[in-house]
Amino acid sequence: MNLFFFSYLFIFSCISLIFIRKHLLLCLLSLEFMVLSLLFLIMIYCLMFFSSNFYLYVYMMTFYVCEGVLGLSVLVSMIRFHGNDYMNSLFLW
Repeated sequence: MNLFFFSYLFIFSCISLIFIRKHLLLCLLSLEFMVLSLLFLIMIYCLMFFSSNFYLYVYMMTFYVCEGVLGLSVLVSMIRFHGNDYMNSLFLW
């Protein structure tokens, strides 16, 4: 049951990332939902096959936190330099 829920969460976050591309913040939120669903899937995988070994889970969580911080830093620098978070303002033509 949980496996299907997190699989649907991943699929819907991919669909929202494809269709909602106007604001950088919305793209980052879609990416974070993808990361969250993948993190829960890894946790279920660790519980099923490794029983108590969560090194893979902690390792992936570290990378996901770094990805979130990098995305927020890009968002802040984009708002400071361009004044908004529209994806169209990144392109010069």
